[in-house]
Amino acid sequence: MSPSRSILLVGEGNFSFSASVSQQYSETETSITATCLQHQEEALRHEGAANNIKIIKDSGGVVLFEVDCTKLEECASLQGRLFDRVVFNFPHCGRKSGVKKNRKLLKRFFLSCVQVLSEDGEVHVSLCNGQGGTPADQPKREWHNSWQVAAMAAEAHLILSDVHPFESERYQSYKCTGYRSQDKGFHVEKGLVHVFTRSLPYTPAQICKVEEVVEGDKVQYNIPAELSDYIFRGFLCSGSVHPVRLVQDFLLKGLAEKWSVSMATETIPFLLTAKQLQACCCDVDIAHCYWVQPLQKDLNSDAQTFTGKEKDHLMCSDSRGHTDTQDTLSATCATSDKMDKVRSKAAESLRSTCSLDVDPEGESGLYMLRPTLLPQMEELLTKKELINDAESHGEDEGNNKSVEVEGHKKDGPSGGCNGVPSLLFGISGLVFRNVPVNHWALPAFHELLFRGDFISECEPIKLLGQRLETLLVPYGVSLVTEQGGVRLMAQPMGLVGRVSASNESDNIKDVSVTVSLNLDLLAVLLFSLPDWRLLWSHDPRFLQHFALCPSPGKPFRPFSLFPEHFSFDISFWTGPTWEERKFHAVIREASHGTVEHVKLIDMFSHPDLSQTSYCYRLTYQSHTHALSHTQALKFHKDLESLLTSRLQVTIR
Repeated sequence: MSPSRSILLVGEGNFSFSASVSQQYSETETSITATCLQHQEEALRHEGAANNIKIIKDSGGVVLFEVDCTKLEECASLQGRLFDRVVFNFPHCGRKSGVKKNRKLLKRFFLSCVQVLSEDGEVHVSLCNGQGGTPADQPKREWHNSWQVAAMAAEAHLILSDVHPFESERYQSYKCTGYRSQDKGFHVEKGLVHVFTRSLPYTPAQICKVEEVVEGDKVQYNIPAELSDYIFRGFLCSGSVHPVRLVQDFLLKGLAEKWSVSMATETIPFLLTAKQLQACCCDVDIAHCYWVQPLQKDLNSDAQTFTGKEKDHLMCSDSRGHTDTQDTLSATCATSDKMDKVRSKAAESLRSTCSLDVDPEGESGLYMLRPTLLPQMEELLTKKELINDAESHGEDEGNNKSVEVEGHKKDGPSGGCNGVPSLLFGISGLVFRNVPVNHWALPAFHELLFRGDFISECEPIKLLGQRLETLLVPYGVSLVTEQGGVRLMAQPMGLVGRVSASNESDNIKDVSVTVSLNLDLLAVLLFSLPDWRLLWSHDPRFLQHFALCPSPGKPFRPFSLFPEHFSFDISFWTGPTWEERKFHAVIREASHGTVEHVKLIDMFSHPDLSQTSYCYRLTYQSHTHALSHTQALKFHKDLESLLTSRLQVTIR
């Protein structure tokens, strides 16, 4: 950090540290305010205090007495002032006070100091080795026997952003003192400085109303509250430096070295019908779909909807205020004739591999948030096929809209076989899965899909697998061969992608291959993120790390170190019907996404009543926000209220 414009030092004893800081910043415009709890007469009893106070004042600093660091807002001399740095060196309640009293001191200090801390300010707390209770302590004490400094700071919505050694040699005149005129000091040789910064506030979940055109119908519906923070974020927009976009660009560049790659740029709706999903018959568990009831449905309406410029503007505005209006977003790409055969082959393949447990006719009025982009891929390829057919017959050429893609063309020899070129058609976007809360269960993520038509004797599955292996194995991805394709696996998250081929069509020499990749999980791997939820952080410090578009492999440095986790149990009686997926949806909403794991630890069915008792253990942790015990408990109480009102359970 560059020299602060204003520094407040609290809990000073003999003012030797403040004097050293004053001398270091004597030639800058930094202002020093040094305070202590004692009366002036008592403070002057410390050896060297009078000389240190003189050094501070001669350097232009201010010295204040009788300032309680747990009540800074009550100090008249500090009224209306904000500081860029607040420093508290080796706090202690004095004498043989236990860890609980010192925790209370820290908590009260943090709650007070944020009242005088600037928006981008830092709080520096120096502690003896072992006191902090973080992995930075060597050796580390048991957490319950530490001062739990990160947890105490979280009570004031502060996060631990850095830990570094206390460099006593930098402050040669510094001589630590004890409490209330006791000149006996602390052991500072292995002391650690804990640097805290403000956390963003939690954003309440809201139901977001969206209007889209689906199969010619204008449909108005609500995005579920627990998903409201996942839409209109624009991570994949042109010019984005979000790691999800960087991973996509990395993959496109790597694949373009072997094949020509064309990415569709058309805006596609979030909503699907059951019939659309069954048409492509992908291997999506229908139980994990977010079913949506429309609020309004106008047939054959040509009114402006969120699929037009308004939605594009929302999705493509990044945190820096840059906007890509995407004025013309048309169908897909016009490519080689071989791509014309892709859609029908892939659809036939997918139908043969699985089936949805729904009646397409009976379910035609139901909608779901897209669990995959495969149906949109099918429709885009159909549009391309119609465009190509019309152009080949010279029909209505003046009415055909131009086709736009983001193209990535390979250099060098063809990526096909026997001189026949191959092209990969791609599409990417957000998809949704109604999955139980777990460490690596993503309710929303960005899917990258490729579809290519190959000569079967080229062994395209093997070719694509080898290329993806070259790109991703260095980051922990392994390839597992399965019937009809390859699975891309990584620890600890599991499946991160798949390569699959269609069944043989009439032309046994051709085969269509589909590649599906989870960009979010790959971003976690390629940039060493501690948690996938970081990808959705609104904190500007997250994107600052990627501002220069680093190459994959550069580890992300978290802006919140060693976040604490808290576990609470919840028990309740349910009625004769119980839908656990609704329970998990309420958890995500009530906890603001801070619950990372849910475990069923007990279940009991009453022999006489149509009731079942469930007991779950919920683990709360956040890598993006300050999460204190108080805040986690509040979220847990909110969960109990929502469960009672929404799911009609009886809390035990």
